[in-house]
Amino acid sequence: MSDSTQQTTGKPSEATTRLWIRLMRAQRLLLAAVEQDLKAADMPPLAWYDVLWELVRTEKGRLRPFEIEERTLLAQHNLSRLLDRMEGAGLVRREILPEDGRGRWVLVTEEGRSMQARIWTVYAAAIERHLGGAMDDADATALADGLARLARGT
Repeated sequence: MSDSTQQTTGKPSEATTRLWIRLMRAQRLLLAAVEQDLKAADMPPLAWYDVLWELVRTEKGRLRPFEIEERTLLAQHNLSRLLDRMEGAGLVRREILPEDGRGRWVLVTEEGRSMQARIWTVYAAAIERHLGGAMDDADATALADGLARLARGT
């Protein structure tokens, strides 16, 4: 991937540095564009969708908070406040684990399922507008495969 000079000095190549900068900028710009589209459609922020999606896709529509944290990459303190707001909006509810009075389940409500579907209509259109329109399927596949290798560390 890189020559021995980069490995010895611990410095990335110019190409790797350029990739890093463009990856970070693209992520920020795309997330901001999606968030703006959600806001314009009077939808909750993307983090709400992420939590709802993880809950909806489970068999029983429930997860422990630490499982949501792992799946969404939200920090625990941010997740707690987010769940408070989502519970206040009627999208999720918390239940005490019967076998452990300190543990909690987070369950998606019917309103939460409905909201996840409504957000997805706006989110899907935003993905297509801001990303799908910028590259064809072959480029998207190649980039997705490369990012998957990065995520695996191979």
